[in-house]
Amino acid sequence: MLKRMFVAPDPGRARLRFAARAVLGIGLAVVVCGLAGHSLAGAVTGGLAALLALFTVADPTVRGQAVTTALLPLVGVPVLAAAAGLHGHPVARGLTFLAVVGAGVYARRWGPRGHSLGVFAFMTFFVAQFLHAAPGQLPELYAAVLLSVLSAAVVRFGLWCYERRLPPAAVPAPPAGTGLARVTTRQAVQAVAGAGFALVVGQLVSGQRWYWAVGATWWIFVNTASRGETLVRGFRRVLGTVIGICLGFLIAVPVHGAPLPTAVLVAVAVFGIFYTAAVSYTWMMLWVTLLAESLYGLLGVLSPGLLALRLVETGVGALGAALAVLFVLPVTTHATTDAWIQRALRCVHACTAEAAARLAGSATADPAPRVAELEQLLGRVRLSVAPLVHPLNPMPARKARARRVLALLDDCAHQIRGLVAVAADPEASHDARLAAACWRVEAAVEALTDGRAEPLRHPAEPPAEPALAHLHGLERALAELAEPLRTPPGPRLAGA
Repeated sequence: MLKRMFVAPDPGRARLRFAARAVLGIGLAVVVCGLAGHSLAGAVTGGLAALLALFTVADPTVRGQAVTTALLPLVGVPVLAAAAGLHGHPVARGLTFLAVVGAGVYARRWGPRGHSLGVFAFMTFFVAQFLHAAPGQLPELYAAVLLSVLSAAVVRFGLWCYERRLPPAAVPAPPAGTGLARVTTRQAVQAVAGAGFALVVGQLVSGQRWYWAVGATWWIFVNTASRGETLVRGFRRVLGTVIGICLGFLIAVPVHGAPLPTAVLVAVAVFGIFYTAAVSYTWMMLWVTLLAESLYGLLGVLSPGLLALRLVETGVGALGAALAVLFVLPVTTHATTDAWIQRALRCVHACTAEAAARLAGSATADPAPRVAELEQLLGRVRLSVAPLVHPLNPMPARKARARRVLALLDDCAHQIRGLVAVAADPEASHDARLAAACWRVEAAVEALTDGRAEPLRHPAEPPAEPALAHLHGLERALAELAEPLRTPPGPRLAGA
């Protein structure tokens, strides 16, 4: 885990810029709230609103990101009003919170924008519980949300919009085989069931901090698409919380909420959240826990007992999520993993065809976007396969198969990148052997994705020509993929 944190590659320093911009944007939002005369509760609300605006908005284009950011207050303000208005009515408050949970997960069917708005709605309700917001505070909290989202937008789209110099991010649609609408509907029901369990049990544990359990259940469901992914994410959340609490005893508790040290600690935690989010969910949860501890220190309620309570509530939330995905309309790892692998293989096919057309002299062929899509798809494959390669997986044969598949898919991506680099050279030439090799690659992909059982050809040693060498490497990787993908007891990798 330490290696993933400190040695993980950061191409173009994307994670570093993402994290540094977050500290700047959230810092500006808090300063603006302070200059507007807001109380500590207003500043905390504003800072968290800015954090969400910078963290959750992930549309593929800058224009789309700006539109989604502008829509955040339209979702957050009504939810904030409902949360504060129902503060004195626990039953109605709980039912409304569960409705927000279900709607937030269901909104994922509308892509990144639906996901962002769903997260913002949930977290607005959560923050109202965190601060015990009352109706009399609403005008200040509304202003804090609006000012902070605006401040975050100024930093993101004005002062430091590094995305304008980058091509639009590839955001692959979920494979048709999984049925996006069906999966989001099932997960919405699961999330409501898990959150309902967390709410009831969390209330029994603590009538004041019950919302921690609901929050744990919610965040375990975010960015997961199957039973296995959700269980692994729950384990990582608990582990990150444990480490964060241990760190809090050493750092946050001794600070006692002192303004300057706490501000430094908050800035470090924010940076850590954004910098590690793409690398390790466990590390991200460590920093989230440290951020929560720092905020409770500012509010004057941080104590060892509170940290122990947070751990218990997190465990309740993780248990609620686990029970929901195991027993309520389960979405199996089997179907999800197989669908993403097939989607990645079809993208290999498309990349090869585009590169071959470029080598043949086509002025319109451009394999670069396909390569970006392939990288995104492989990321989804890794996420889906994570339960199978987890150290606690008790099935070594299936773990070995999953690792073999990942290694061969990475080899395919490596060969594709090399082929595209060769195709970009204006001096590269095309001959009949390229067409034949491309046809063989296409045939191999079709055999793997259609489930045909015929053996795949293992090519001879690759020729010296770069393009042909990469195509032969693709052939070899695809031929070797046939064995782990077709191994009994099931024809698919994730047969559980």
